[in-house]
Amino acid sequence: MKVVMIGASGFVGTRLIDLLKTDNNYELKNVDLLSSHFFNDVTVIGDVRKQEDMDKELSGADVVVLLAAQHRDDVSPVSLYYDTNVGGMEVTLKAMEKNGVRRLIFFSSVAVYGLNKENPSEDHPKDPFNHYGKSKWQAEQVLQEWHSSHSDWNINIIRPTVIFGERNRGNVYNLLSQISSGRFLMVGKGTNKKSMAYVGNVVAFVKFLIEEKKSGYNVYNYIDKPDFDMNELIALVEKVLNKHIPSIHFPYWMGMMGGYCFDILAKILGRKLAISSVRVKKFCATTEFDSSKMQSTGFQPPYTLSEGLSRTLEFEFLHPRKDDITFKSE
Repeated sequence: MKVVMIGASGFVGTRLIDLLKTDNNYELKNVDLLSSHFFNDVTVIGDVRKQEDMDKELSGADVVVLLAAQHRDDVSPVSLYYDTNVGGMEVTLKAMEKNGVRRLIFFSSVAVYGLNKENPSEDHPKDPFNHYGKSKWQAEQVLQEWHSSHSDWNINIIRPTVIFGERNRGNVYNLLSQISSGRFLMVGKGTNKKSMAYVGNVVAFVKFLIEEKKSGYNVYNYIDKPDFDMNELIALVEKVLNKHIPSIHFPYWMGMMGGYCFDILAKILGRKLAISSVRVKKFCATTEFDSSKMQSTGFQPPYTLSEGLSRTLEFEFLHPRKDDITFKSE
């Protein structure tokens, strides 16, 4: 089976290639604007926004996995979110049709639901609060409209929560790093739940979809359960690293004021800082999502959430590194 991945030179894509390479049943290709740190043997340079690139590179594919996206909080101009995340979907669908490919796995996001929603399932009303979430929802709408006239296609959409794991440099890593340093400032009471997804489980779910979900239009939230609250997360870090983690609690309003101050400072300095009002808002938000539909598929994650966090903590903070390769995300 030939699997063409678009945008798989990043964090999730690298782990997906690594997993699929262990199975001789797959012929793999990665189409990306960037070369791969580990898998240039299956990587070609191509732009998801360019029709001629996708028309050429999707030739012979049995399944397409669309990972390419603009996802960071600070993308400028904001039109890049829509050019890549929405325009890239339109280009990909046309290229698939031209090449006779009828199976697509698309990485969307729980960002389509918005902030502080109460355990939304896949059918929950969409209320994205940032350009990333808005562009992902628009891409899904393009896909919905396309499927209405291509009902024989197999479409699987994954809406993962925040994905973490070894080598990732995003919000979860930043949080774990701050906690492990012992210089952690807790905004709020620490009882807000944080849904997370370990990258090893996410890519295993993709492989499951390739092999088991070969028909229909399916949408799945992906979350590793049970959710941790911030206090439980601190306790796990303490256990894995075998150290006491002191934490100081600040009220929410004070945390947001600090975030706004850092926003102003970042604008003055002309560079992104580790603290911002958006990150404070995300940190304090309850981010629980319903994953019962995913769980009903029969998929068995290879790792528990605790195991995924422990593997990440041990890799990043306990064991000597052989290289400094990392992947930046939010």
